Amino acid sequence: MKKIVIFSLVVLTAFMFSCSEEWLDTKPKAANSINTFYSETGVNALLTGAYSMLDGHYNNDWAFNQWGGSITNWVWGSVAADDAYKGSDPSDQQTINDIEQFNVSPSNEYCDSKWRFMYEGVSRCNEILKVTSAVTDDQVSADKKAWFEAQTKVLRAHYYFELTRVFGKVPYIDENTEAPETVKNDKLLFAEIEADLKAAIPSLKSRETEKARITSWAAKAYLAKVYLFQKKYAEAKPLLQDIIDNGGYSLMPNYQDNYMVATQNNAESILEVQYAVNDGTDGSLNGGWGDALNFPSAGPSTCCGFFQASRNFANAFKVVEATGLPDFTNWNAPGQEVGGVEYTGAVDPRLDHSIGRPGIPFLDWGVQPTNNSWVRDPSNGGPFLFKKSLYKASEKSKATQTGWATGVNANNFRFIRLAHIYLWAAECEAEAGGSLDKAKDYVNLIRNRAKASAVVTMADGTPAANYKVEPYASFANADDAKRAIRLEHRLEFGMEGGRFFDLVRWGIVAQTMQNYLTTEAPRRSYLAGKSFKATNEIWPIPQTQIDLSKVNGVSSLTQNPGY
Repeated sequence: MKKIVIFSLVVLTAFMFSCSEEWLDTKPKAANSINTFYSETGVNALLTGAYSMLDGHYNNDWAFNQWGGSITNWVWGSVAADDAYKGSDPSDQQTINDIEQFNVSPSNEYCDSKWRFMYEGVSRCNEILKVTSAVTDDQVSADKKAWFEAQTKVLRAHYYFELTRVFGKVPYIDENTEAPETVKNDKLLFAEIEADLKAAIPSLKSRETEKARITSWAAKAYLAKVYLFQKKYAEAKPLLQDIIDNGGYSLMPNYQDNYMVATQNNAESILEVQYAVNDGTDGSLNGGWGDALNFPSAGPSTCCGFFQASRNFANAFKVVEATGLPDFTNWNAPGQEVGGVEYTGAVDPRLDHSIGRPGIPFLDWGVQPTNNSWVRDPSNGGPFLFKKSLYKASEKSKATQTGWATGVNANNFRFIRLAHIYLWAAECEAEAGGSLDKAKDYVNLIRNRAKASAVVTMADGTPAANYKVEPYASFANADDAKRAIRLEHRLEFGMEGGRFFDLVRWGIVAQTMQNYLTTEAPRRSYLAGKSFKATNEIWPIPQTQIDLSKVNGVSSLTQNPGY
């Protein structure tokens, strides 16, 4: 399953379908009959193809950009939020500029990419469910069929949840839909998403020998994630408690263990997207190509200088030296910004595991140059680099691909890990009138791990910066707890594609993003005069999909308000 796409490329060559040419049309393009897959091997091959869409792009489709559909949501969850700039130079991938500045039109190709790739995942899942409903017990045992179907339903729930978070109301197409082009986008699909996840849990295993496969704990965690997006704290809480009490997961000793090739599929990981390189596919397409742009343009990589940490994000790691707690007062004050090695104020050590700063060691690649020579265009993207998905210099020959985008590597993306569960559980306590002491204890599990983790050091072994982090003694009230929990989310999972969606579900996206645009304008001139509107909480339905949904000249899809 580590090389999950290879199998699908071999078996599915005669059975691929695309929703860009015929909207969500699932008729096979080649002569092979669907009966070919009426066996355990055949169903597993189809399932492998559905898993392969988790990284967010087609295996060999270079006609479309790969970046808009990435599982990491670096565009939709980080660049569209206050964590990151697009980076690179202004002229490269200009359609991301529009997303960063909230000036997106329905013709934006990143919108079309996200839609297209997620519905490709849906379509593959629906095909599996058609096959499993037709196979007999002598072809696939009842237990094995239920297990295949359960994994499929979690995958379909994931693809629909991604579509819902980005676009809001989208059409629901399942295995029984006969005319998908007629289905309207007239409702949110949370009920359908929840139904798939609930139906899947009883037939999933609690542990899998093939690490890529979805477990019952992963499905429970995903259901809790869906509940939290809707503020259904009472429903999410028992699921999270079950995972904490009975899941058998544990925090890794070091924060950095969640971002290293050598420590992937570890004791903290609940749902992890598997990457592989140099595996026989064209261009190592199993290696997370959705993030191929997001590596330094020199030094540790050769392409392409996108996805640079914002000054706002770097400042969020500022700590009050006397207490070791976050600086909630002066954290983003002009003239007091976190910079490179010259900044001597106290900072949370997760800062230098998350981003590259001038003068600070960058993994084992040496010290990041203070002259910004590793940065493609410092005047556009500033001095900081993204660090979490890169590989060590010592791993270059075995963990990286050899094509033009040498940053593409075998470092898995940890989609849900135990740290998420603890902070979600803390959120339930704070948001729904629960125990603030319990919320504090959950947050402190994360902070104490950060405190005990190895820090970035200089060549002589001394800490590279003034690192300090301490647990909270108490939360004065629910608002105090919410503020701490929300910041802890940002510090722990920064630039992992969740920030924008967190701001939306917390109900503070408009306030936060307008303040960000205002305060960042002096730092990034292209943000001057930009504003965030309520309609920007979701993105436009792609015009190409509206056009493809026409029946007798009338589109089935309705554009979102404000676009």
